[in-house]
Amino acid sequence: MDKIFYTYRIPDEGMLLLKNYEISGNNEDRFLSKEEIIKGARDASALISLLSDRIDSEVISSLPKLKVIANYAVGYNNIDIEEAKRRKIRVTNTPGALTDATADLTMALLLATSRKIVEGDRLVREHKFEGWKPGLLKGPALKGKILGIIGMGRIGKAVASRAKAFGMNILYHNRKPLLQSEEEELCVKHVSLEELLKSSDFISLHVPLMGETYHLLNEKRLSLLKPEAIIINTSRGAVIDEKALIKALKDGKIAGAGLDVYEEEPFVPQELIDLPNVVLLPHLGSATNEARREMAIMVGRNVAAVLEGKEPPNPVI
Repeated sequence: MDKIFYTYRIPDEGMLLLKNYEISGNNEDRFLSKEEIIKGARDASALISLLSDRIDSEVISSLPKLKVIANYAVGYNNIDIEEAKRRKIRVTNTPGALTDATADLTMALLLATSRKIVEGDRLVREHKFEGWKPGLLKGPALKGKILGIIGMGRIGKAVASRAKAFGMNILYHNRKPLLQSEEEELCVKHVSLEELLKSSDFISLHVPLMGETYHLLNEKRLSLLKPEAIIINTSRGAVIDEKALIKALKDGKIAGAGLDVYEEEPFVPQELIDLPNVVLLPHLGSATNEARREMAIMVGRNVAAVLEGKEPPNPVI
């Protein structure tokens, strides 16, 4: 019988789809080390991993029976795809399941950064609220402002749809422009990355992490932003040069940032933590009950398909 090993237990809806297999894994509230993953999955045909698990060439080459790596995430930059290809191991992910959840969180960060939600909460909790004042924690309205979306895939489109309802004007940059009919439906305009950065009041990132997107927003590109601009990142931390972002925020070159992801996650630089004009979240993009359940179901279906000799519903390779 094929064996399945999970690095961290996923919701039961996914596990139930695999009840006919021998399943084992980590049931503690902690992440496994590379050595623990190798030891636990040595005889496994399927490995269920998290984005936080580094499934590199050493791990993959140490698992001789492995047929599939099912990532409980839409991203898969934690997996050595080339090594998996070389070993003819299937890799799957969970696209689509977290689209609405991540788009909702993006809007939450837009509102939190613009309307000073976190600062206001802190003010009240610290008993410093003295009453309504005309200048108390003022911020920009979303209506009429320009939102620049970098990456117009599933999540980017979902953010555009929500931002449209807030009365925002939307520019976007994508490797391939949308169809004219899609642009008209979403009320968006395709522009160059440089024009987007120079024109936008808010910039929201929705690109995967790969060679061409690593430090996509570097010091030079950050210098193009308006001083009142706010950056939102719910994609991958390394899409932004974190040191350059910290400098721009400290020097007042941009107004603020709302971040759900970090360059060396889970490490967050103290300089970033100390900045008052940043809202920081612990990678909550997919953190709705519905999204996490659907992701688990997708993982279960992907694993079962490969072990049954079928094409998985959500293949990366």
